[in-house]
Amino acid sequence: MISAKARAGVLRTRSGEHERVTYVELFFDLVFVFAITQLSHLLLEHPTSLGMLQTAMLLSAVWWVWIDTSWVTNWLDPQTVPVRIMLFVLMLAGLVLSTSIPLAFETRALPFAGAYVLMQLGRSLFVLWATRRTSPGNYLNFKRITAWAVLSAPLWIAGALVDGEARYLCWGAALALDFIAPATGFWTPGLGGSATGEWDVEGHHIAERCALFTIIALGESILVTGVTFGRMDWTAPTVAAAVTAFVGSIAMWWIYFNIGAEQGTARIASSDDPGRLARLAYTYVHLLPIAGIIVAAVADELVLAHPSGHTDLKTAAAVIGGNALFLVGNLMFKRILLGRPALSHMVGLGLLLLLAPAALVLSPLAFAAAGNAVLVVVAVWETWSLRGLVEAEEEI
Repeated sequence: MISAKARAGVLRTRSGEHERVTYVELFFDLVFVFAITQLSHLLLEHPTSLGMLQTAMLLSAVWWVWIDTSWVTNWLDPQTVPVRIMLFVLMLAGLVLSTSIPLAFETRALPFAGAYVLMQLGRSLFVLWATRRTSPGNYLNFKRITAWAVLSAPLWIAGALVDGEARYLCWGAALALDFIAPATGFWTPGLGGSATGEWDVEGHHIAERCALFTIIALGESILVTGVTFGRMDWTAPTVAAAVTAFVGSIAMWWIYFNIGAEQGTARIASSDDPGRLARLAYTYVHLLPIAGIIVAAVADELVLAHPSGHTDLKTAAAVIGGNALFLVGNLMFKRILLGRPALSHMVGLGLLLLLAPAALVLSPLAFAAAGNAVLVVVAVWETWSLRGLVEAEEEI
């Protein structure tokens, strides 16, 4: 039997300093590089309303297994052997989940659902074991979390065993439980719910983990550009399309990672209730810019494949939709963390709306260049405006 002392050893000790992201957490993330690639390819191969629904549902599932694991490593120490083994097991299940994505709504529904349930339920049971006698608050909260995982598990498995609309209904209901649970404080009959103020969260760690996931998504978009461009004849239009895609990735990086993200990290790290900010900004809202990056990567590949000629509906929707999702997500994210709306983002969304009809007359390359130019305008505007604000705060 493992002693309580050994169990206590897997918990992070709060020293008052920022908890750094460990190498094993970065290693764990590699599985999700593959998952993001699979999702973008799924959307590229099925650019229909049904394909978008499937991609949205599978992305949500991928996001929940990743963000829930990031919360767990905020409490448990990944440097300890038991936690590392847990992460390695989750990686293996995540590899099965990621491999199943292209056929998750066809012949590989059961492997996808089984891997998801194993990750969600298995991780929660591990935390129960780790906190049973050493951290009463976390133990009680993970009893609630485990109850919700047990509730959703049959829906995932049942959905994998049926076809057609029934699968969408079952998996949609299971995802709804995942989205609802944190908002209710994981309220459970007999156990009640927990307030965010009770969650022992190291805000800087959560912020850094989500920033790294953004890097994963941006890296996948650059990978798509590089692989697609490498397979094509290097003509003037394809070179211009590759440069346009790369500029778009830089603009997205700048919008997320420049001054605004730094201030957001500082805000959650110094907050009296970091759990509330971590739940709203990093658990819920952060999914939107990730989705935007994935859709934008699909747009990049479509434009690279056909830079000239008529801009079809799927290309126009990917260009506008990807950039708009990214800006909406960042707008909400920064509004929550910084307490003020980003005017540059709202203007950018307005410009994208005005740009949409131009798809009727512009080539795919010109249309994508215009869409990414909007992101560049937003990035420059925000840098200029927030830099002045930071200087004013420093003077005070």
